[in-house]
Amino acid sequence: MTGTSADIGLLALRTVFGLYLAGHGLKKFGLLDGPGIAQTAAVFEKGGFRPGRPMAALAGALEVAGGLALVAGLATPAAAATVVGVMLVAASLHVPNGLWESGKGVELPALFAAAALTLLYTGPGRISLDHPAGIDDLAGLPESTLLLAVVAVAVTATLIRRRSHLRAAASHPQEQQ
Repeated sequence: MTGTSADIGLLALRTVFGLYLAGHGLKKFGLLDGPGIAQTAAVFEKGGFRPGRPMAALAGALEVAGGLALVAGLATPAAAATVVGVMLVAASLHVPNGLWESGKGVELPALFAAAALTLLYTGPGRISLDHPAGIDDLAGLPESTLLLAVVAVAVTATLIRRRSHLRAAASHPQEQQ
């Protein structure tokens, strides 16, 4: 993608999306009026992501790091692919609540995944740290698709692990209290 208007558009997308994503991650650590790691861990545990505290910390750290990397346009393909994966896993928690954010539905993780997917396939543009390093054009179709395939394997493994935790909890409900 070339052209000044495209570069400005990508900068705007990276900046707004990346800052919101980083803020979303910081909330997991109790910043920006967020619930904090203990409450977030409890939600993760209930949702089958165990152990909850390290899983919540990992999700928060990936959101903060991914968001800030996207803002800077630094290692954009890797950051974007990672964010797609984190948001797909997050969506699995929200799908039962429906579509809309007002009901804690899948809207926010779906939009975040779509924004990250867009940046994965377009690259960061020329107004980025990747550009002077000469890596802003690594977002080609084969490379991006390979990154996405690696992420899909990790997401699948995470969701399989989650399902086994949920099944174990359902068969031993007294241990969950």
